[in-house]
Amino acid sequence: MTTEFITLDLPLAPVRELHQLIEQELRQFGEPLRWAITRIDSQTVEIEAVVTCE
Repeated sequence: MTTEFITLDLPLAPVRELHQLIEQELRQFGEPLRWAITRIDSQTVEIEAVVTCE
């Protein structure tokens, strides 16, 4: 098992949908250990995350 640091740019979504969108996108890379929103602009959200991979 390894850990990876990932940065994603996702489209800005309503707050209620954003959490699910972030988790869904991160699971494509592995199991999220932690993530944070590091930047928001008018159209995108930047996420930094650590995920575990098999």
